[in-house]
Amino acid sequence: MNHIELNILGCGSATPTAWRYPASQILNVRGNLFMIDAGEGVQQQFRKFGLRFNRLKQIFISHLHGDHCLGLFGLLSTLSMLGRTDELIIHAHGDLEALMRPVFNYFSRDMPFPVTINPLLPWKNELIYEDKAIKIYTIPLKHSVPTCGFLFEEKRCLPHIVKEIIDFYQIPVREIASIKSGADFVTSSGETVPNHRLTTPAAKPVRYAYCSDTAYTEKIIPIIEGIDLLYHEATFLHRDYARAKETSHSSSKQAAEIARKAGVKRLLIGHYSARYSESTPLLNEARSIFPETVAAYEGLKMKIG
Repeated sequence: MNHIELNILGCGSATPTAWRYPASQILNVRGNLFMIDAGEGVQQQFRKFGLRFNRLKQIFISHLHGDHCLGLFGLLSTLSMLGRTDELIIHAHGDLEALMRPVFNYFSRDMPFPVTINPLLPWKNELIYEDKAIKIYTIPLKHSVPTCGFLFEEKRCLPHIVKEIIDFYQIPVREIASIKSGADFVTSSGETVPNHRLTTPAAKPVRYAYCSDTAYTEKIIPIIEGIDLLYHEATFLHRDYARAKETSHSSSKQAAEIARKAGVKRLLIGHYSARYSESTPLLNEARSIFPETVAAYEGLKMKIG
């Protein structure tokens, strides 16, 4: 059973509005929270939507534009006041170290937990994090500053044991691990019980890609091909393509084209320009090309898989 849920904390773009927060998401992987980008006010959104600060495991920053990282300072202050002691790792462009250290030194000399910045190479597709449940890779994007997206790939689980067959053959507990790893079972009378009778396949691993600010680029398609859910920025309607091109952003039509060509299962659009008070026109434009499209909004929760 998959245990991955996406929470949208903010889906606006650089210009502040009264109706949208800047970019930030939380991916909940079996109770561990991974933050993706941290626009201003992210700690308020974290609390508003009932997320647990003590479950925050790692932070991933796509690029160093303010609407994607300025919320870090308030968030770290909040974590400090709440008594966090565990190390916090922030994966970001290496320049974040130079930006943040003076702030830490001035405001947070007595911060009770260490902060480590893992410098990314935004132009490379590489593994940057791994634990027993998930692998996380960078996705090179095309923007006005060095920018990368992130691919979250659940690790394949072991098969499920068929309890009725295990009980029927009175298979000892000590044999279960090897059976889950693919072994057959030989009874005391010499009968071989094939593994396919003893197990059922685990659910297919879930994959989620976050493609932050980016101009249209088909270079990402081999990386995201066939994934369960793609988040792709859709800052502009295609009628405003000239502005999208000028600012190295994408239109909702272009986001849908990427989803269609990559054969993803679902598309989530966001990072809307402040010129649009409603996301419906962007959603309709994307759905005309890729029907399985959802528009992000603050408070949206999506099960992935």
